[in-house]
Amino acid sequence: MPLPETMFCAQQIKIPPELPDILKQFTKAAIRTQPHDVLQWAAAYFSALSKGEPLPVKERIEMPLTTDKTDAVLTPGLLKILHKQLSPKGVVNVAELREKWKHLSLPEEPLKAILQLGNFSEEVEWIKILALGCTVLGGSLLSSMKHACEILTMDPEGGAARVPFETFSFLYLYLASIDGEIAEEETASFLSGIKEQADQQAGMVLLRNFLSQPSTLF
Repeated sequence: MPLPETMFCAQQIKIPPELPDILKQFTKAAIRTQPHDVLQWAAAYFSALSKGEPLPVKERIEMPLTTDKTDAVLTPGLLKILHKQLSPKGVVNVAELREKWKHLSLPEEPLKAILQLGNFSEEVEWIKILALGCTVLGGSLLSSMKHACEILTMDPEGGAARVPFETFSFLYLYLASIDGEIAEEETASFLSGIKEQADQQAGMVLLRNFLSQPSTLF
């Protein structure tokens, strides 16, 4: 067996030229994301990086929630990470969803509640998981739709948060059916008014337009 090479000086240590930038980007990502479990998140980060998959990184730092809980909680930024990672698939396996959820150190109880509420099997439509995730964030239908639009929009942060009417309508009808307390006639009338406004905006629903609707529909 050959003896290991003896190190005599620092010049013998070969550092890959791309390593400094990789570590710099990792550090910036960690600062933005503020992971609850750094080691678990770092493993997920480098695994995604090596596979060319979307990274589990927030777009910006979120203000910490005022809570006494020591566990991580679902936030718009974390839900947007999951959307970035899973939305390209359209339909996702529950096992993969659980894995991505765990990578963000999120407690299992909210995910269990989402899966039970949607009565999902082993394959789930991501858009429905996103919708129910927004109910965890918001509680009311109004705030849930607001979070959904802000996550789905291609507009910059603080912009109009536009989404296609078809997407808005699907989410609203789905959440209204889960809620079960809004009459179908009211839902149809509400969406008809939203569509009229969307038709004037190239088929896009603006966040401010539906926020001004009667609160009885939310």
